[in-house]
Amino acid sequence: MLDKYYEDPAMISYGEDIRDWGGAFAIYRGFADSLPYSRLFNSPISEAAIVGSAVGYGLCGGRAVVELMYADFIGRAGDEIFNQLSKWQSMSAGILKMPVVLRISVGAKYGAQHSQDWTALCAHIPGLKVCFPATPYEARGLMTAALNGTDPVVFFESQRLYDMGEMFREDGVPAESYEITIGDTNTVKTGSDITLLTIGASLYKAVEAAKELEEKYGLSAEIINLHSLVPLNYEKIVESVKKTGKVLLASDACARGSFLNDVARNISEMCFDYLDAPPVVVGAQNWITPPFEFDEFFFPQKSWILDAINEKIVPLAGHVPTVDFTSVEQMRKAKAGV
Repeated sequence: MLDKYYEDPAMISYGEDIRDWGGAFAIYRGFADSLPYSRLFNSPISEAAIVGSAVGYGLCGGRAVVELMYADFIGRAGDEIFNQLSKWQSMSAGILKMPVVLRISVGAKYGAQHSQDWTALCAHIPGLKVCFPATPYEARGLMTAALNGTDPVVFFESQRLYDMGEMFREDGVPAESYEITIGDTNTVKTGSDITLLTIGASLYKAVEAAKELEEKYGLSAEIINLHSLVPLNYEKIVESVKKTGKVLLASDACARGSFLNDVARNISEMCFDYLDAPPVVVGAQNWITPPFEFDEFFFPQKSWILDAINEKIVPLAGHVPTVDFTSVEQMRKAKAGV
């Protein structure tokens, strides 16, 4: 973002506590030393005003990066995101541009109203590009691509990952500028026996599960992180699933209505003749998010991934399940609405 400020004099950023504290999660730390208040400033506590004014500024030819402190507050800017940000380019036949990046953090330890992954809501709306990087390399490359374009981009960021360094590239994050094409996927680990597809922080649980699968059960897992939800290039996904014949998909979003259900359906159609078992989606429980002390019972864990593989895809010799993934339990939960 700081690089783009020097390239584009019309770029501004604002949100709650952006300037004084460097943002609620210190993303803008140090920016105030380089940028005047007119280009980096605090907003009122009004998500509708934040997004609505960014839409107007974009329509007038400006570039805005604005922030919603939690994904749970998307509803406060529902019309502005779903009807305005997403549609003005199309409604004007491309004459009007919408170079707006809406940064949205996904909480993890702040209870019922501050810990929800609502990526599926934005992915459902035509006209929005939707990103959710899970590594520093992905975050920089995707943000660069978003800032170099003129389309509206909803940019989700997990609060679980703000303090995590780059773990999957030996050379870390390049010092020079680079772009990641929005829609590409990131093959984090190659394997031959099962494909694990992830969104957001669930990548790291999948890495733990893959290690145990290999060391304890002799199964080689390929891990692909979907750092972009919309658009989404299925080429590497299909290639991987055709190779392994098995696929599990995981994210921190509640399983009911998860974007991964749509991905699983597409995989079923594209790879039907190659699958040894149906695709399996592992998500958070379909409950209201509990306090942080119950985190391990709500969000997907390494053990959940192994349990789902054992029950739904391929038996793991000697595995003792911790969570019930049987069809009977699936029906019981659906009937109870949980």
